[in-house]
Amino acid sequence: MRSMHPMFLSLLAAAALAACGGGGDDDAPEETRLQDSRNSFVPADASATTFAALQPASSDTVDNTTTSRWSGVLNGAAYRIEVPANWNGRLVMYAHGYAGEGNALNVTNPSIRRYLVQNGYAWAASSYSKNYYDVRVGVEDTNALALAFNRIATANGRTLAAPTRMYITGHSMGGHITAAAIEQEALEDANNKVRYHGAVPMCGVMGDTELFDYFAGAQVAAQVLAGVPNSPFTSWATVRDQVTATLFTAFPGTPTATGVKFMSVVENLTGGDRPLFDLGVAFGGSFTPVWGVFGGDGTVNGILNKSLLDTNRFTYTITGDAAGSAALNAAAQKLTATPDANRERRDGLRWIPKANGEIGIPVVSLHTLGDLYVPFSMQQIYKRRVVAQGNDRWLVQRAIRGISHCDFTVAEQEEAFAAMVQWEQGGAKPAGDDVLTAATVAAPTYGCTYTRDTLGQDDSTTTRQLRGAIAQAGATCPR
Repeated sequence: MRSMHPMFLSLLAAAALAACGGGGDDDAPEETRLQDSRNSFVPADASATTFAALQPASSDTVDNTTTSRWSGVLNGAAYRIEVPANWNGRLVMYAHGYAGEGNALNVTNPSIRRYLVQNGYAWAASSYSKNYYDVRVGVEDTNALALAFNRIATANGRTLAAPTRMYITGHSMGGHITAAAIEQEALEDANNKVRYHGAVPMCGVMGDTELFDYFAGAQVAAQVLAGVPNSPFTSWATVRDQVTATLFTAFPGTPTATGVKFMSVVENLTGGDRPLFDLGVAFGGSFTPVWGVFGGDGTVNGILNKSLLDTNRFTYTITGDAAGSAALNAAAQKLTATPDANRERRDGLRWIPKANGEIGIPVVSLHTLGDLYVPFSMQQIYKRRVVAQGNDRWLVQRAIRGISHCDFTVAEQEEAFAAMVQWEQGGAKPAGDDVLTAATVAAPTYGCTYTRDTLGQDDSTTTRQLRGAIAQAGATCPR
């Protein structure tokens, strides 16, 4: 073997040192961001040690007041834990959705709380220690609470065995947290590592940062079609009224002729031709917040330091108008993400954790068809990622005929959770919906298989009103 040149040997040594984390920039602290300076988040009702029992319902088969209910603060995050007297040894972690930009933290009970308690499950939920779209802290604080479950129980006078199974579920941003928490990347990089046994993400941001690309693409298309394509992207506030007046007679339910073209683009960005899209626009209310987040600088309000927005992959389509589509694409501004804006980090999870599809546990997801805020396309993106990783055997997706964001009935959520557990416990893989075949998704009855319009005590007033709007429009499924 020929001897190596001394300079080459020194380069090899430097590379080996870097790979082991030694020397140079690898020893430098990670940079901070605006989110790191937001330290005024104080738990609401921090002194409380318990919370209210469930209100009895006529269908109850157990006394809900006999559960152990503990609340407190863990690492700056408020929490709630509930354990029934007949605990089955399984713990369900619940991840709530986006809570805004205030400084008060609040814990949200799971919507299927009654089902969990009556079937012997313990559940726990964290407020997270910060608000904003901080999925990283959501994963870490949810995992930390799961790891502290037995210690908290013992401190409250109830010694429990370690959970035999840990499941995770969540809505919206909490769906993103759920998806991120079960990724291989989380098992490798999170500071608080939990190996879950099954997951039910609902109305989740399953495409992670691609949600913000959708917001950007919709803004670009709106400005082009309204005749203001060259306005700087971040100056949306200065053109918003002009764009709105050009595209809508009444926002968002009554578009102008040009607005009809724009909403066709939105439909194709959010999952393609599908039932209930028009009702989602007219009555669902989920497109208004999309309009409200236009003009961002791509840092997701200080979660990142650099822009992650990228619209280069989009081909904007006005259904039935090839010439108009071509003109729109020719004029559309192209936004390109800063390559390292959301890179992996050395101090834990990346700032916006990924849902790469590197999963190895049963996942049953739910998504409403009329959701335009976290659109149905999130499920399509996630499906492609999971398939690309060779993990399709672990994923079941179900389309629900709702017309807004997260407007599931409790029955739909209970059924999905029960299906996941039965699967995880050795049952057959449950059935789901094909989310990728365009003709299937466009069928008038798409989403009927797993839609349950039966309403119970725990269904919200909003869900009742929205399901009523669907019924009035004659868009319910035949039964």
